[in-house]
Amino acid sequence: MFGLMVRFTCKDTAAAAAFDGLVARTGEHIRAHEPGTVIYAVHRVDGRPLERVFYELYRDEDAFEEHESKDYVRLFLAEREQYLSATEVDRLDLVSGKGVQVER
Repeated sequence: MFGLMVRFTCKDTAAAAAFDGLVARTGEHIRAHEPGTVIYAVHRVDGRPLERVFYELYRDEDAFEEHESKDYVRLFLAEREQYLSATEVDRLDLVSGKGVQVER
């Protein structure tokens, strides 16, 4: 399995609302068209209303590359910048977890 944890900081409350709309539209496509995307969870951060945390888990790096190649993901990547003041990305290598099967 291969994962990402991404922290986005939006510019202001209007940008956060627009970003949430973009995330919702993109998420619909991910759920419908990406069997290799195991988890794609987006969270608001308690006490920090402009921050969003994404937890993404893919079957493998090929599934992640397929995700990144989708038109709706490329649109998300291009559109998101207008709403954001910061982005932090951590690449993750799953060691163990509940609800996922780790094959080594």
